[in-house]
Amino acid sequence: MDVIEPEFVNLGYAKNYSEEGFWNKIVGVVKSAGLELIYKALQLYYATQSPNCPAGVKAAIYAALGYFILPIDIVPDFIPGMGFADDLAALTAALVMAQAYVDLGVRTKARNTVRRLFGDEAAAGLE
Repeated sequence: MDVIEPEFVNLGYAKNYSEEGFWNKIVGVVKSAGLELIYKALQLYYATQSPNCPAGVKAAIYAALGYFILPIDIVPDFIPGMGFADDLAALTAALVMAQAYVDLGVRTKARNTVRRLFGDEAAAGLE
């Protein structure tokens, strides 16, 4: 599967990805970013752990997650109502590229993580 890189998902952002940065961002922004964004990020995170996910797709995922971790990007995260719009676009683009690797197991892990971090009610509406 060829990976077509959208202009706003620059693979250079992959250098900003780290496990610690990812988990700090997940826990720190849930109120302002919303569960939809967090759930997408978690799905991508778990997709990279699949041995079936090719290196090119993993690189695109790490770029999107690296962009998500950065506090200052095209639209700074602190801008109310708009701060995470560009992050959502990058994560959504990566999810489109990785859709074949975001299976039921990945979605279940992502939902279970939301449940563990934010409670049953938060995870109830996630598909």
